[in-house]
Amino acid sequence: MSLNEALQNLSHGKSRLWALLSDRVILTALFIVLLVAVFDPANLPVSLLFLWDAVVGMAPFFALAIGLAAYFSATGADNLIARAFSGSPMTAIAAASVVGALSPFCSCGVIPLVASLLTAGVPLAPVMAFWIASPIMDPEIFVLTSVGIGFEFAVGKAVIAILLGLFAGASVYLLQRKGWALDPLKGELSGCRKKISLTGPVEVEWKFWQNSDRTRQFASAAASNGWLIGRWLILAFLIESLMVTYIPTSFIEAFVGQDNLFAIPLAVLVGIPSYLNGYAAIPLVSGLLDLGMSQGAAMAFMTAGAVSSIPAAIAVFGLVKKPVFGLYLFLGISGSVVTGIAWQLLSKAL
Repeated sequence: MSLNEALQNLSHGKSRLWALLSDRVILTALFIVLLVAVFDPANLPVSLLFLWDAVVGMAPFFALAIGLAAYFSATGADNLIARAFSGSPMTAIAAASVVGALSPFCSCGVIPLVASLLTAGVPLAPVMAFWIASPIMDPEIFVLTSVGIGFEFAVGKAVIAILLGLFAGASVYLLQRKGWALDPLKGELSGCRKKISLTGPVEVEWKFWQNSDRTRQFASAAASNGWLIGRWLILAFLIESLMVTYIPTSFIEAFVGQDNLFAIPLAVLVGIPSYLNGYAAIPLVSGLLDLGMSQGAAMAFMTAGAVSSIPAAIAVFGLVKKPVFGLYLFLGISGSVVTGIAWQLLSKAL
């Protein structure tokens, strides 16, 4: 290696290190760790262990989603995917809602897959349908909810997941017909997406590794998307670790433990900052129901928390533009309130 090459590598290394240390997301995560270390050092290992477990548990799904996005881009299959979702919009939205309700992704775990779909050129409407429906229900949560709360509640939650997906997808579709949110990804991710062709022949090179240019494209797409999305997920998990440590169950019980006129909107408002994950919520909601929580409030708490919890919202904020982020929150929150009221009325009728 020549001296010039060595100096260039050193310069690039310094640039990467500076980019890492000056990144606002990384700085925020480091600041949080520093605060815990200073004010509550005994809980720092607990939070870091939670973060490690969350990252390890997420790693297979994250790698799969990032790898798929890079594979779609390198092979040219992103054109095929975009065309598949460019047919009948309502059919695509309905299919995405059902698939979302059956998929095994949590509110944060679905983010890399959503990014891969949007990067591949899939329209926002079916992606939003999948995005909203997926965190609410999956096969394992259905079984655990049936055992922990009741079979009827589990079935209702599964149906609500599909209905909320349909509501979200249809809402986005109608807005996009008016010219709104045609390019939802933030600039960093939008720049990683090559122009999708919806007309003419599609050339797909499935064995992309036989082409050096496509191999470099795969590596570049995987690295850039992994960095842009991964650091937001790490921050989300770190904040979730603090919520697990510092938000007591009694806080939730004090607000939504009784059946009253404001139980459902209160359950939504409390569910957003205090919701942990689909599995931890089951015994918590079961206990709240024993304390007198209404069926509608319980459903609203679980749906709003799954879709719009703070960790999930942070991850979404790092992915899409602000108007799309606001729409995501609005659809999740308003849909949870409406379905909570509907479930309350239905449970009383039954």
